[in-house]
This record gives sequence, C-alpha cells and structure tokens, in this order.
Amino acid sequence: MPSPEEVRAQFPALAGGFAFLDNAGGAQVPGAVADAVRSYMVETYVQVGGRYPQSVRATETVERAREFTSLLMGGQDGVVALGPSTSALLRHLGDAIGLTLRPGDEFVVAESNHEANIGPWVRLERLGARVVWWQPDPETGLLRAEDLDRLLTDRTRVVALPHASNILGAEEDLAGAAVRAHSAGALVVADGVAYAPHRRMRVSDWGADFYAFSCYKVFGPHLAALWGRREAMEGLTGPNHFFLPKEPVCHRWELGGVDHEACAGWLEVGGYLAFLAGSDVCDAGTVDSAYAEIQRLEAEPMEFLLDFLRTRPGVSIVGPRSFGPGRLPTVSFVSRRAANRDLVDAAARAGLGIKHGHFYAYRLMEALGLEPQEGVTRVSLAHYNTAAEVSRLCAALEPLLG
Repeated sequence: MPSPEEVRAQFPALAGGFAFLDNAGGAQVPGAVADAVRSYMVETYVQVGGRYPQSVRATETVERAREFTSLLMGGQDGVVALGPSTSALLRHLGDAIGLTLRPGDEFVVAESNHEANIGPWVRLERLGARVVWWQPDPETGLLRAEDLDRLLTDRTRVVALPHASNILGAEEDLAGAAVRAHSAGALVVADGVAYAPHRRMRVSDWGADFYAFSCYKVFGPHLAALWGRREAMEGLTGPNHFFLPKEPVCHRWELGGVDHEACAGWLEVGGYLAFLAGSDVCDAGTVDSAYAEIQRLEAEPMEFLLDFLRTRPGVSIVGPRSFGPGRLPTVSFVSRRAANRDLVDAAARAGLGIKHGHFYAYRLMEALGLEPQEGVTRVSLAHYNTAAEVSRLCAALEPLLG
C-alpha cells in the first residue's frame, strides 16, 4: 500500500503547504483527474450521440462514468443518473414523486438531513402532502430507528434520511430504517454525501430505494450521482424532455445532458482507487481495498483531533466524542470561550482551511439549540490529511480555546 507521502503526492493542491481541512465541502482532486478534464476538453469536446469518432468517444466516456459510479456504489442492479449536484438530483426526484401524489400522502423527513433531502419533500406540501418530522435525539443529534414505528402509517410514501450527518460525522442505521419503511410500503431516499468519501458504499445491501452522493466530495470533479432501484426509477417520470426515449432510464433524469468533461475526470478516480489498493484494475475488490486504506489513513489524525477537543475547557463536540465504528472524520464543535468566526480566522492565518456555519443542516442546528447562522466550527478531514496538519490546527486554536 502507498505511504501517506505517496498518497499526498497524487494531489497537486497539497504541495503548497496549505492544509485543506474543509473536505466535507469538497475534496481535493488527484492530478490525473484534472489532467483528464483538460484532455477531454482539448481532444473530445463535442456532443454525444454522433457517428463521428470524437462523438463516439464522448458517448463512451459518459457511459463508462455511469458504469464506474454503479461499481463504486455497489449498486449494479439499479440505475445511475448523473447530474450537477445532489441538491439538483434530489429536487428532480421530489418533483417526479410529486407527480404521483395521492390524497393524504405523508413524507417522513429526518430533521438531521442536509436541506437537499428536506426541501424537495417540504415543497410537496403545497400539493397537499404532509411532512412528518423525524426528530433526532436532542442529546446526541442521532436518529433513533425505533422512532419510525410511531411515525409510519399506511399513508407514508417516503422516508428521507441522511446516511451520515455532515455535522455529526456519524453513520445512521440506514438498513434498519429501510426495513421499517418497507414494512409500511414506503420508499427510502438516503443522502450519502457525508458517507461516500470515507466508507464503502453498498446500496443494494442497505435497502434504500434511492441514494445520492456528490462526486466532487469523493476526489472528483463537480458532479453528483443518483442511484435508484430499477423498478422505482422506471415508475417515475423524470425531468428530461417528453419526446426523448424512455430507455435507458438514466436519460429521463439527466436534464440537458451530463457534464461530459466532468465524466472524464470522474473516471480517473477509479485509477486513483486502484493506486490506493495497489491494483492494476478498478473492480469491486479494488474498491473494497481502497476504502479500507482510506479508513486506515483517516484514523490517526481523527483520533488526534478528538483527543485535543475533549481536553479543551468549554468545548462541546457536536456528535460522537470518540473514534470508533460509524464515526467519520467530520468533527463539529462549539466553544463557550471563543466565537466560531474567530476560530476559523485564526486557522486561516496559520494556513489552515476550516469553516463555520450551519452547512445547510439549518434545521438540525435548531433541533440542537444552536443559532443556525453561527452554527458550529467544523473540521472535516480526508485520508490525505495528516496528524501533523491537525497538530498545526490545534496549535492555532489553543490560544483561543484554552
């Protein structure tokens, strides 16, 4: 397996010494990803669907990007559609389900969601739907799957939840929620944005009917993916033009087409995963090994950060306080001694990038009793971050935190 130094050498942005500790907002990309985007735009910058060589290559690039995404998600038995963002894809999904509304339909929506997986369902209230709020535990912020038992009815159409919170950095029991939802005849829509950069996706095993994530947070260009169980996807009318063929199903959802150059760059993430796994090819076993390596590399800096924060007087970690199964390296906290803005400014002066705010989990902030605009200070690590970078951060924050 590659050393941490060899891993970091794959990312040109890391060479300048600035520490990117805001990866939940968007990860850095390997050099090969950026090179592929440029090469596509120089050599194959044409529309798909033509019979001439450049267009044939463009079509193959987009098709291969979908195939790679399906492999990465562990969902070869479903349909993958690509789009500009998770927010856009889930909005399209919500609108499509809205076209099938029946009187009295209910949508169980987790308050801990990113707004991308809340807004599409709240919008349906104007059409007569009812949103039933799945409230997190006020102490931990986590969802309790058993709470679904009193929220689900025979009118429930959708259960919408995050696979992991982008604030709490904790995995939710998606599989358990899916069993309960399906027993009531409801569909499950899961947001995997905060999960996908850190742990292996296996959407077919978890029971979700729809699962979305952002490729640009998994070391790729600004692109996103929506996976759907084939039967569920086929039963909906996507947002694309009415006169287009209904097959393949993915085309119904890719309004205006896909960002082709982003697809070219996204394919190179497969090569990067092969590098992490020490493999010549990117297959399912390669993806398994690569994510095992990602998890291993994340552990030391993650534990270093949590150890530091636990010992600071007046600091409250928003989410699990210790590293372990289900704990992802996205760490949010608040301090009674220092304002969030002052903390992120101190980090920036030291060449470290972190942010503060609600991070589009506005309703979770309210549920936790936090002022949303002030929100939390968030440090979100990726596998290319090091304990030395975290040590620099701790040194920058310690004068303010005490």
